[in-house]
Amino acid sequence: MTVPIPVSVSVPSRINQRLHQRFTDWWQSRLPRLDSLQLTQRNVYILPTGAGWLLALTLLVLLVASINFQLNLGYLLTFLLAGSAVVGMHISHATLRGMELHLKPPEPQFLGHSSLLQVQLTSTRHSARFGIGLAVHGSGQWALTDVPAQGSASVQVAFTAPRRGLHPAPLLTAETRFPLGTFRVWALWRPATHLLIYPSPEHPTPPLPTGQASAGSNASAASQGSGDFDGMRAYRRGDPLKLVVWKKAAQAFARGSDNLVSRDAEHLQRSQLWLAPERTGLQEPEARLSRLTAWVLEAERLGLDYGLRLPGQDIAPDHGPAQRQRCLQALALA
Repeated sequence: MTVPIPVSVSVPSRINQRLHQRFTDWWQSRLPRLDSLQLTQRNVYILPTGAGWLLALTLLVLLVASINFQLNLGYLLTFLLAGSAVVGMHISHATLRGMELHLKPPEPQFLGHSSLLQVQLTSTRHSARFGIGLAVHGSGQWALTDVPAQGSASVQVAFTAPRRGLHPAPLLTAETRFPLGTFRVWALWRPATHLLIYPSPEHPTPPLPTGQASAGSNASAASQGSGDFDGMRAYRRGDPLKLVVWKKAAQAFARGSDNLVSRDAEHLQRSQLWLAPERTGLQEPEARLSRLTAWVLEAERLGLDYGLRLPGQDIAPDHGPAQRQRCLQALALA
């Protein structure tokens, strides 16, 4: 009985993939990191597309047939099509050449959500540019636009980061196949901007931990771990909507009452809410950060003063957009 010996046929393909990846990494490392890129003869490339190669083969067949059969109209058709292809090549290359690309600073985003890279295309040419596409290199998801004469246009390119933290902006590709589609003209761009990706908040949001009494205060903790706070009062005109207890409002409406209840901001300020990894009750580091992120968003929504304690870093209790950004940035870089 003969036992077949398995032969690996994927070894050459793996070697080719590694060589291609090394060449790609070497090529991309040669590109400077710039948030503004001027497209010139040096960084704009052009090659025929599949339709372009098919057109070249068709022109060759027409030329050979015209020579063999001495067809004057065949010569005319061949050179007319060839001239059109040459003019189309010049127009296609000129569509990108001379244009300026500028990347605006992107907003931080949570893990799992797409970051939008807003690119502004500026042209000083006296004629419009058509059919320009931008995409993350290799993604195939193109954002198309036209740039008016001596004007600018903006496009948004989506990019999803694989993990939290600070990431360099991905390699972008600008491309056009205008006007005939027989030539592909493209440019590669490595922006210098970095993207900040926050941890993904846990959903649903778990109850906030118990607050710690402030110095000089005889008040009890702001909560008992249930997520609801004891200090409440009747709604006063001008109270922010984030202080309204909507759960109790829904119960009152169900009973036919229109009385609203607000949380007492003065009562809430008597305690300090400290958020720390050991208070999450979790062991996995990323799960801890996810829960802390959800707590930061919840405390900010409730208008509480909250602080964050991480190894080697303490953020004093406060509230507001600046405090939220400080805490989320610390969690992203933890």
